[in-house]
Amino acid sequence: MIRQGLVRIDGQVCRDAGQSVSEDGSSSISLNELPILLKKQIHLMMNKPAGLITAMDDPRHRTIAELIPPRFKSAGLFPVGRLDIDATGLLLLTNDGTLCHRLASPRWEVWKTYAVTIQGKVFEQSDILQFEAGLELADGLKCRPAQLTVQEPQKALLTIHEGKFHQVKRMMLATGRRVTSLRRIRIGPLLLDQKLAPGECRELTAAEAAELYHLVELATD
Repeated sequence: MIRQGLVRIDGQVCRDAGQSVSEDGSSSISLNELPILLKKQIHLMMNKPAGLITAMDDPRHRTIAELIPPRFKSAGLFPVGRLDIDATGLLLLTNDGTLCHRLASPRWEVWKTYAVTIQGKVFEQSDILQFEAGLELADGLKCRPAQLTVQEPQKALLTIHEGKFHQVKRMMLATGRRVTSLRRIRIGPLLLDQKLAPGECRELTAAEAAELYHLVELATD
């Protein structure tokens, strides 16, 4: 396409396939008179369905990689944290390693909210204080304080800023309950887009990405 003269940089036909172009967006690039947007950082919001593991490759299970649109397959995306194979909802993918690390690290205390449905003992207002105090799990592990919002006798929103293995399920088991449905709906300021059907994803808006960077004290390019 370059040899055919279809690529223009700042209005001039590009004939050199090795020409470097800044990633800061200062140059305008077009292909066959259609503008091309160069992006160094890619961030996707995915509505993860059940049945897929949060990994880019696995020899035994289907992974979330199959849901990434073809145009982003080579962008070097990886998930921020994980959702269990039977868990659904908000999953963030990025190619910014620093952003990923800070959003997932307990040190930065990024709150994540889950819609939880349980079997067993119904929720009561007294549970709110128990979760706020920090639960002790069956193996003696002490969880950090969490926020429980009771919605129905067997439904609640749970907000935590840790990501221990099966943490939400283990917290519920520690209080005599078994999780039957687990759906993540928020990561920090980022809310799951209700227009996304299970298995769909979209790029974050500039405002959504900026909020995440601001939350963990990073500058955006």
